[in-house]
Amino acid sequence: MKSVSIITVNFNQHQVNLDFLNSLKQNPSTYDVEVVFVDNGSREEFEQEYKSVYPELIYVRSNINLGFAGGNNLGIKKATGNYLLLLNNDTEITSTTIDVLVNEMESNAEIGLLSPLILYYDQPDIIQYAGFTEMNYLTGRNSGVGSMQQNKGQFDNDSRITGYCHGAAMMCRRTDLDHVGLMADEFFLYYEELDWCERFRRAGKKIWFTGETKIYHKESMSVGKESAIKTYFMTRNRMLFIRKNTGLLNTILFSLYYIFVACSKQIITYLLKNRLDLVKWTFKGVFWNLTHSKNSKNLGFKI
Repeated sequence: MKSVSIITVNFNQHQVNLDFLNSLKQNPSTYDVEVVFVDNGSREEFEQEYKSVYPELIYVRSNINLGFAGGNNLGIKKATGNYLLLLNNDTEITSTTIDVLVNEMESNAEIGLLSPLILYYDQPDIIQYAGFTEMNYLTGRNSGVGSMQQNKGQFDNDSRITGYCHGAAMMCRRTDLDHVGLMADEFFLYYEELDWCERFRRAGKKIWFTGETKIYHKESMSVGKESAIKTYFMTRNRMLFIRKNTGLLNTILFSLYYIFVACSKQIITYLLKNRLDLVKWTFKGVFWNLTHSKNSKNLGFKI
């Protein structure tokens, strides 16, 4: 029988982790499932408490925060399943999630990465993700399919190619990683799953969405709190993503647009909000790209 490794990464979210593990326990699969829990440099450890909820839990501890990509990569190295399901710890699955995702992969060997329909946990009738459009490489922008729509079942029977998977829930085959490799941990936070999708595509695989199952995500429907770390890595990694996935000419054209239009507009917005601290981190995100190679492991930010 095919086996599935569920990999999740935690950074200081104790109650969220308990809810996540209970969700997995209450929604078993017909496939063999192991759960790899990566504690990614959290202040406190709750290994025994988590194992009291999910006794078979494979608990992996990192003494430092490796970021989203690095934490998942650590979990992938410990996993033994034929299929790897990367799930955010702030998600809760449904009774069909695991089986439908595996069955989709089994029915189509061309699928490389697969994500389900994602609904907001706090407003479960609102769609967060039903696929992504292709990337405009000159602007580094794309958009969400179905984002913020009311869920009326319009995607329930939808199974198709999409631009990108969603980092909150992605399944792949272990054998594909022999050709694609792990996620690029130099991103640390943001854009790493988009880069991974690009690499799967270059390896001849398809990026896929299915609405035949769903999960619930506890991420806020609002844009979210602006912070130094978010501003820096969103700025830095949007540019890094283009550098790693397009040619020299496109990178030059994108950089001109990004620095003189997109970032300038963002800086004006921050100035109007009296957020001079975020202006600094916007500059730092751009400057990192001008002074580091696209494969540099230097984050340019003290975590």
